[in-house]
Order: sequence, then structure tokens, then C-alpha cells
Amino acid sequence: MIAPPAMLGMLGGGQLGRFFVMAAHELGYRVMVLDPDQASPAGRIADVHLQAQYDDAVALQKMAAECAAVTTEFENVPAQTLSFLSQHLPVSPAAECVAIAQHRSREKTFLRDQGFPVGPFAVIDSAADLEVLAKEAQAYFPAVLKVARFGYDGKGQARVANLDEARAALAAFKGEACVLEKFVTLDCEVSVVLARAQDGQAKCFPLSENQHRRGILDVSIVPARVAEPVREEAEQLALEIARKLGYVGVMAVEFFVSEGRLLVNEIAPRPHNSGHYTLDACLVSQFEQQVRALVGLPLGDTRAHSAAVMVNLLGDVWLHEDVSREPRWPEILAVPGLKLHLYGKHEARVGRKMGHFTVLGREVGEALPAALAARAALGVADD
Repeated sequence: MIAPPAMLGMLGGGQLGRFFVMAAHELGYRVMVLDPDQASPAGRIADVHLQAQYDDAVALQKMAAECAAVTTEFENVPAQTLSFLSQHLPVSPAAECVAIAQHRSREKTFLRDQGFPVGPFAVIDSAADLEVLAKEAQAYFPAVLKVARFGYDGKGQARVANLDEARAALAAFKGEACVLEKFVTLDCEVSVVLARAQDGQAKCFPLSENQHRRGILDVSIVPARVAEPVREEAEQLALEIARKLGYVGVMAVEFFVSEGRLLVNEIAPRPHNSGHYTLDACLVSQFEQQVRALVGLPLGDTRAHSAAVMVNLLGDVWLHEDVSREPRWPEILAVPGLKLHLYGKHEARVGRKMGHFTVLGREVGEALPAALAARAALGVADD
């Protein structure tokens, strides 16, 4: 076990890193954050903020020399950075796990080859790969074309109804490697956030039901309104994926529920937006669990003591008719059971995650209407 007040390293300075810093401080640890943004939310509250690129040799040497262990808050940290640091100190998740999860082609292929249920997809490394699909286009369209690297929150994605639209989308992505994923009949989307320790012990947080707007997570509902066998299967699939990866740390597995059947959508090798409810509804949050897994402490109790509905707050809430204004916080903070979390980002932009709130209740039927009413009070209307 790594004992406090050891220095822990965090690659990435966004809101996930910020919550990690807060959890580490509560357990008596210090944190060094590496992030190039001088105003990064995590860097502003860390004990040390290294303002440098993720492959900066001097910064990485300092982190290797002064930290007892290192983790990450987003999957696009260069895998070679994790490999370098792992030569000097414990790093979780491992570079091999991140390399799979940060590349959609590798991720989908890994899941399929390991026997996990996935929807129809095709790896598109070039325009020639699209032409191969011409004879069996019905098996792949309509679909979504996604860039293999760096796409998130709806970015780097295009809905395509046929081969011609796929060709145009690939050209717009400048021929970047992509994955073509056929649309499936969707009942709902759910996710499992879990933690896995170095000794293989693993625990799942309660299953979350997720609703998206414009490709960005909007609302998470816990417990998910699905049948018990679906919940149990989602947890078992997520645990088996973590085992097959040899994963250590916190990860999320996103699923489609399609005609009652689970299909794995994506793996996130880090805490996840849909797990933010754990900050208020569980005895141990996903971020404390990340600290525990990193330093070798026993994993905490993942049970929820309340039903919860989490609502994302995007920069749109601050921006109305091209005028920036502070949202009506007193109105929503008067809602019983509501907890507000703002991330300390210095500039609101359309689509940028600025914060979230969670409404707790005895059951979803109590928490959901209150959360949606608070969301509407901030000017967020249903599409």
C-alpha cells in the first residue's frame, strides 16, 4: 500500500481530475497534475501543477521522480507517456489498456474477438475499405461513421444513410481512420462504472440509464429502469471486460439495450460522466475508488443509499441570445435533495461541460420530475 501523504500523479486537469484531487486530499494524499492549461480545474487545486504537454520530457521526469503512483482522467493521454512512467512507478490504467480504449478500431475488434456482444461494424482505414461494403451495404447502413481517435461528445461523428454519404463523411474527416457502426434498434442506453484492484478484486456501482442530447450525455438515472436480468448481465459483462484487459483502476462500460439485448458500445478507461451521481448517492464515489485502486487500499462500498438523477450543465446554460449571464442558482438550490457541482472552468462555451447537479430521492419517480423541473428552470428545454 502507498500511504499518505505520498504524492500521486494525475495526467489531465479537467473536471474528472479535479474530483480525483479532492478525493485524494480527503484521504491525506498530495497530488501533482500535469496539464498544459494554466487554468485547468484540477491544476488550480492540486499541490503541484506542471503546466506542460503530456509528452514533455522534463515534466515527465519530475513526475517520475516525485510521485508514488500515476493515473489519468482521459484516454487520449499518449500511451508512450504511460509506458515511460510505468518504468519508474506504478501506473494505472496500464498503457496497453489505454491503447485499446483510445482507438475505436482496436476497441471494437478487441470486444468482438473476445466474444463480447457488439453491433455490426466495419473498420474503415481508407476509402477503399468503404468500397468493399458496396455489395452488402444493407448490412451496414444506416450507420454512424466515427473517427478512430479523439472523437468524443458527438465530435468526429457523422450519421450516414448510405454509401455515398459515408464517402462524403470520410472525405470531410480528411481520410482519417474511422469505424462504421450500423444503427441498432435502441431501447435505452446504460453504463456500468466499476473499479478493479491490483489483486483482481472488483466492484460495480449501480447501473445508470443514460439519455443524450446532440451526442452529449444529458441525464443519468439511477437505478436504471431495466429488468433485473439486464442489470445483472451488464455488470457481469463489464467485470469480464475488465478481467480480460487485466485492468486496474476505475473504468466505465457503455451499453446499448437493443430489443432487450445488451450490446457493448464503448469502454472508458477512467471515471465517467455517468458515474458523477456516486459523489452524492453512494458511500464511496468513483473518484475515491480511483484513489483506493491506485494506492492499494481496499475498494469501498459501492451501494447507493438513494435513487439519483444527474443532469449535465453545458456552457449553453450561461449563454442566451449571445449574452453571457450567471444561471439562476438560487432557484434550483431551493429544490430539496439537489446538490450542485461547478467545475471552475474559466469560460463558458456551447457544448462545454461546466458542471452538473444531482437530485436524490427515495425512488426514481420522486427524483426524476424534480431534476427535470430544475433543468427547465435553467432554460434547458427538451428537444
